[in-house]
Amino acid sequence: ARAFPAFCSPSEPSSGMNKLIFANLLHRPLRSIISVLAVAIEVVMILSIVGIFMGMLNDTKQRTNGIGADLVVRPSNTSFISGVSGAPMPARTAEVFRRMNHVAVASPVITSFSMAGSVEILYGIDYPSYNALKPFTWVAGGPFKGPYDVIVDDIFTRTGQGHHLGETIEILNHPFRICGVVESGKGGRKMVPIETLGVLIGSEGKASVLYLKSDNPANEDAIVKEIAATRGLEGYHVQTMDELLSQYTPAKFPGFDLALNVVISIAVIVGFLVIFQTMYTAVLERTREIGILKSMGASKLTIVGVVLRECAVLAVVGVLAGIVATFGVQALLSVRFPAFAFELTAAWIVRGAAIAFAGAICGALYPAWMAARKDPIDALAYE
Repeated sequence: ARAFPAFCSPSEPSSGMNKLIFANLLHRPLRSIISVLAVAIEVVMILSIVGIFMGMLNDTKQRTNGIGADLVVRPSNTSFISGVSGAPMPARTAEVFRRMNHVAVASPVITSFSMAGSVEILYGIDYPSYNALKPFTWVAGGPFKGPYDVIVDDIFTRTGQGHHLGETIEILNHPFRICGVVESGKGGRKMVPIETLGVLIGSEGKASVLYLKSDNPANEDAIVKEIAATRGLEGYHVQTMDELLSQYTPAKFPGFDLALNVVISIAVIVGFLVIFQTMYTAVLERTREIGILKSMGASKLTIVGVVLRECAVLAVVGVLAGIVATFGVQALLSVRFPAFAFELTAAWIVRGAAIAFAGAICGALYPAWMAARKDPIDALAYE
């Protein structure tokens, strides 16, 4: 027999059947490799989209937490997502908060979503109060010395061809001088004076959010109550930093789950179709061999098991190759785009592997059923 070695029969132990399965796969190596690649690509697609989304989400979450505030204040009709709500509140409102009991620092900030050159969120900060929330850790340089100075973090300096202190970069079509480099993790990767950013985006004297630091964390509730009781501030939305960070979940971001499900569905369909075609063609090519097995007493369950076990081998190899390839993509992006967050978690690796494996097995079910239904007499007569 072409694909079924003579040394293997249905009555032989499992090792003999395993030899049969591997012989079948090696009989058409190119087809097997294509099937493995299809499953691997499926895994890479799933893990990459998750890694990108979750990386961006958790990176933003960590940098927001690193600002050092205890409370966040914004107008009630604005989104908690940085950069999407403009700058709707007067920056001078910070003075009102600074006079409140238990408020040690009140810092107005503009967050502006920018797609000029790259997708990023620019931070316009009042340096003295923003630094008072949690002092910057300087790598080089120092605070603003002019309206068109910019503070960048150390990750930004490694992007592209690399950036350095004193270099002029373009922000919103205007040249800015890098006056300081700080350790990453404190808000934006690029921070400019709040007055300058306000002018550039047409929100002069405005702020997107106010960050508050209490004199003691135990007094946070007292600050919230005082804000609610202050005339003119009733409409402001106040959250503790823990409450804000708890919202950084996929369900809270519009389109996140939809995009994720669409990509996963496409990946599963691709893997399903390739495995289906591979196993369907393999069954057609081995019609006579299947007849020989059935004439030797192989049950329908045995035939189904052979097909599904072949598919399982392809799927396992494909899943492992896909996981390795995804780590390769992560390493490549970390070198080429240091500011690009790509996060792989054990939970999603397992989940992605399970989805790809299940899709591959489903693709082999019909060919396995078709093989099991073949009449041994017709199969033996097949040319």
